[in-house]
Amino acid sequence: MTTNKEQYQIQQEPFYQPKGNEVALYEAAYRSRLPVMVKGPTGCGKSRFIEHMAWKLGKPLITVACNEDMTASDLVGRYLLESNGTRWLDGPLTTAARIGAICYLDEIVEARQDTTVVIHPLTDHRRTLPLDKKGELIQAHPDFQLVISYNPGYQSLMKDLKQSTKQRFTAFEFDYPAAELETTIVAKETGMDEAVSAKLVKIGQTARNLKGHGLDEGISTRLLVYAATLIKDGVDPKDACRMALVRPITDDADIRDTLDHAIDALFA
Repeated sequence: MTTNKEQYQIQQEPFYQPKGNEVALYEAAYRSRLPVMVKGPTGCGKSRFIEHMAWKLGKPLITVACNEDMTASDLVGRYLLESNGTRWLDGPLTTAARIGAICYLDEIVEARQDTTVVIHPLTDHRRTLPLDKKGELIQAHPDFQLVISYNPGYQSLMKDLKQSTKQRFTAFEFDYPAAELETTIVAKETGMDEAVSAKLVKIGQTARNLKGHGLDEGISTRLLVYAATLIKDGVDPKDACRMALVRPITDDADIRDTLDHAIDALFA
């Protein structure tokens, strides 16, 4: 069965505000089809960056949200039992290798380590994918590229990537943007004015300063966009901030009060 590449093509430009020279560096990595790893905290723009680059390069993008129950068969494919026999169904990694897509494995460390081993032959000079159950060895399409992401600050020792996997990738390290740039991102993403966007960013920075002091993760740029979207829709700014910025990230009463006070002060 042939796969229509068009279904994986990004039709509209995803908004992405560069923070440095990451666009040019990614283009260089793609020209040589080097595997890429993007590292950084939750909601800082990793996935949006990959979507933007796939659009900019005009390449199909197949994204896989990794989880602890994901098996190698979920990635490469399996035989399906049907009324008239069995039929092989390619997994997303196999489909990407066949059609020349960018395959983006999001939060790769959530997958079991015995699952991630299947990507190794695609990340070196071989650029192959063995389908052991089918007895087939796929030579990756010339346009194929493998991209993985993970959040190093959120992973336990039990859920870190093996060195044998890490050293197969080039890497980008992402973080939350500087205040001025993040204000621009929130404003452009939502149509919110710069003044309100700046206040939301200030709340985000307050929360990030509490990371390691009661918070596992700070407020992401994604959540700032959620808050601005609610405010743009007419929700009271204080309510929007509590709903989008505070309640999702903590159940600790003291941390919640600290952030609520910061919201009250900014939107007095």
